[in-house]
Amino acid sequence: MRIEGLSDSHTHLSDRSFKKDREEVIKRAREAGLELIVEIGSGRGLKDVIPALELAQSWPFLYATAGFHPHDASKVKGEDLERMEGILDHPKVVGVGETGLDYHYMNSPKEAQKEVFSILISLAKKKNLPLILHIREAQGEALEILKSEGAGEVGGIAHCFSGSYEDAKRLMDLGFYISFSGVVTFRNARRIREVVRKVPIERTLIETDAPYLAPEPFRGRRNEPAYVAYVAKAVAEEKGLSPEDVARITTFNLKRVLKLEGKREARIAYPIRDSLYLNITNRCTNYCTFCAKFRDYTVKGHYLKLGREPDLEEILSALKGCERYREVVFCGFGEPLLRLDTVKEVARWLKSKGIRVRIDTDGLANLVHGRNILPELEGLVDAISVSLNAPDEETYSRYCISRYGKEAYRAVKDFIREAKRYIPEVTATVVALPGLDIEACRKVAEEELGVRFRVREYNVVG
Repeated sequence: MRIEGLSDSHTHLSDRSFKKDREEVIKRAREAGLELIVEIGSGRGLKDVIPALELAQSWPFLYATAGFHPHDASKVKGEDLERMEGILDHPKVVGVGETGLDYHYMNSPKEAQKEVFSILISLAKKKNLPLILHIREAQGEALEILKSEGAGEVGGIAHCFSGSYEDAKRLMDLGFYISFSGVVTFRNARRIREVVRKVPIERTLIETDAPYLAPEPFRGRRNEPAYVAYVAKAVAEEKGLSPEDVARITTFNLKRVLKLEGKREARIAYPIRDSLYLNITNRCTNYCTFCAKFRDYTVKGHYLKLGREPDLEEILSALKGCERYREVVFCGFGEPLLRLDTVKEVARWLKSKGIRVRIDTDGLANLVHGRNILPELEGLVDAISVSLNAPDEETYSRYCISRYGKEAYRAVKDFIREAKRYIPEVTATVVALPGLDIEACRKVAEEELGVRFRVREYNVVG
């Protein structure tokens, strides 16, 4: 199975089980679409750290971590820690670990595990490197140590996560990403799949833990990075995304946590699921208090902060291949109808190709342009989603700060009413803000305005 843009956040390719065919395994990973692999340098003290680093130096898309596994905590000596500090300065080392607590096998006493764990957290903070956590049957004590040692300063990755959503939430609150392994593909893994559904995709990673935990249909055999595609597919099924979405987003997440992002180019056209979205402006009519762009311009792994607004030629060029998507949606990090003439030209071009067109808007275009613009969209737009976001003027003014004041909410409702005359599908949407009366909003949309109603998750974009 090949999925472009995959990553594997946790492998042990330097393990002796890959001795005979390690190079072929890495080549198969590339053929499966992997662009980033993290080789974990821990397991048998420094004996595993050095081979992991050597492997990372041999392959441009491999990076290494360095640490002491909790199983080996009782074997760690002072000189090992001194050498470890120097290894962490290597440019190919991007994390500290795996480290943590494992109370299942108890290969090292609890006190030794806790001591080494604390030391490595301190080293991670000193080197400004993320932590790679191994926690098994010790969630409570591990979390206490992470908090007391200030691990939130660097965050990191909770590898091969097997705890509850509440455990995941506590780790995410400390700045950690949650990494899921091939276990999510197992038929009896209902509990962990429920956690997958609840953890935001923006905080999700995928891994193989090769050579361990091979996914279905390879369960019981040696695992390898190419099989991370099956993890991506399983996560996609739980999240209602495409495997390509999961690959792109989790790779972006991994680059972010490992500080490997580099310079990013803003996207004009960006796919999510089976739709292609158009980001043609970052300007907005409103200042919405809940807008995600005030925290980050990334949506489902796509960077949307435009250096300038693209012209018509650039937009049409970005739409190359758009025929394979179910629809094209005008919806970036801005209000598309501020560029009304461009929207009409692009929509006309799309309709000439028989492509379904949708617009996501704040519903204030008539105020902005000083006229009813909806007749101009007739025949060009198949569906429009309008951000209602409140059941009354006062609530709207609190969440959606507009230069039009109280007039804004009335204008949105008038826009929705008028849209029904010219556009086949009209939907009023609200973000499920804490404390917002969703049922009152539904009543306005369905009973007063007579349109479809959709609730968008709070803090979930795309």
